[in-house]
Amino acid sequence: MRRLVLATANAHKASEMRAVLSGLGFVIGQRPEGLGEVDEVEDTLQGNALLKARVVAAAAGATAVADDTGLFVDALDGRPGVYSARYAGPGASDAQNVARVLAELEDVAPDRRGAHFRTVIAVAEPDGSARWVEGVLEGRIAPAPRGAHGFGYDVVFIPRDLGGETLAELSAQEKNAISHRGLALRALAELLRT
Repeated sequence: MRRLVLATANAHKASEMRAVLSGLGFVIGQRPEGLGEVDEVEDTLQGNALLKARVVAAAAGATAVADDTGLFVDALDGRPGVYSARYAGPGASDAQNVARVLAELEDVAPDRRGAHFRTVIAVAEPDGSARWVEGVLEGRIAPAPRGAHGFGYDVVFIPRDLGGETLAELSAQEKNAISHRGLALRALAELLRT
């Protein structure tokens, strides 16, 4: 089995990634202790994922996997995009980020609330070489938060062709089967096997 170190310090992301990758036959190693957050200074999801993967691979001396995810809302010209985690400002909570998106969509009709999640996952080796894959989930933004599962914008994101439930109304297994991150992780597994 191939060993991978997760670059994320986000417990929610790590749990999702560990569940999918372990199920695909990978052994997940610990992120180096004492390694702080890697500043996301790039202006693309790909750039941030590659940056984080390379920093952690060098620190761990092992193959590292990092992701960056954004919510892209059509009526907001693609915002919050690469700034999704800090859309309501530095240190903003998930609830504050969701509230800002909903406030900006207050007068937008339900049929104009199209959106998609995009996840880029990078895998880097200690020598700095890296590759990346992505996963995209199409959907729309609900008028109000619903559901008790997931994190981030899951409470307002309704995947297309799912019956109207938000990601936060799905079990972890149901979400991982269809989500942007799940799609990207399965693409990563395929990349690593070839």
